[in-house]
Amino acid sequence: MKIALGAVLALVLLVVVIGALLPRQHTASRTLTLRRSPAEVYAVIRDFAATPAWRKDVKRVTLLDASRFREESSHGTVTYEVVEDVPGQRLVTRIVDQDLGYSGRWTYQLEPAPEGTLLRITEDGDVSNVVFRFLSRFVFGHATTMERYLAALATRLA
Repeated sequence: MKIALGAVLALVLLVVVIGALLPRQHTASRTLTLRRSPAEVYAVIRDFAATPAWRKDVKRVTLLDASRFREESSHGTVTYEVVEDVPGQRLVTRIVDQDLGYSGRWTYQLEPAPEGTLLRITEDGDVSNVVFRFLSRFVFGHATTMERYLAALATRLA
């Protein structure tokens, strides 16, 4: 029993140390070509209230005002604000909450392409919690949420 407890404590300590040595900030990016116009893609992305209809991980979205919304998902509740909005071209959202252990912004860049629209999402993240930093780097990855978002968006626009 003492050996097992010691091994668990050593593992936790290792995770904390490695997490503390990793950089707080990261940038990750993913792209997807959609067979829709930039205006159509933008309209779906910008309609935050309708997000639960096509993203299975989002339970509810509450619009707080013209530029802020709260998203409730299986992972908790996060408040976002729109910090830049160029219809059909670019949308930037940022996490408002300060107590999550992570923060950052997503930049959605929409470009016309011969097939429709090239959508690039770039995440500029800051992970202050060292355990979450370790997990996001080595277990679930910095781009997993973007990849799931793009897959759901592709299904929605199919």
